[in-house]
Amino acid sequence: EVPAVESGGGSVQFGGSLRLSCAASGFTYRSRCVGWFRQAPGKPREEIATIDGRGVTRYSDSLKGRFFLSGDTAKSLWFLQLNSVIPEDTATYYCAATQTPLVMANWCTLSLISGLRGGQGTQVTVSS
Repeated sequence: EVPAVESGGGSVQFGGSLRLSCAASGFTYRSRCVGWFRQAPGKPREEIATIDGRGVTRYSDSLKGRFFLSGDTAKSLWFLQLNSVIPEDTATYYCAATQTPLVMANWCTLSLISGLRGGQGTQVTVSS
């Protein structure tokens, strides 16, 4: 797992937007995967999205269309855009990153990041 540091969390009103950032440096291989997941108190961890080194993204079906993941690999930064937020989006959001020396297709999946610990997290609170 590659160390990742999240930022950008805070309070946002219902229907608003917020952009979270993930700084993940230390990649040494081109096959890399960065993803986001969230954890709310009393609820199971929920994987949100992943992006691989080619920029291919995958999303949770339940969040696709509201959340968008992008990256600036030159700056080792990845962004999770949260739109049209609802109170149920209140959670701690985590970024996780990993890499492999192998050249593999379709490996950067929500299932892959489910086994990663992620960073310290950033809190997002949605008020109604």
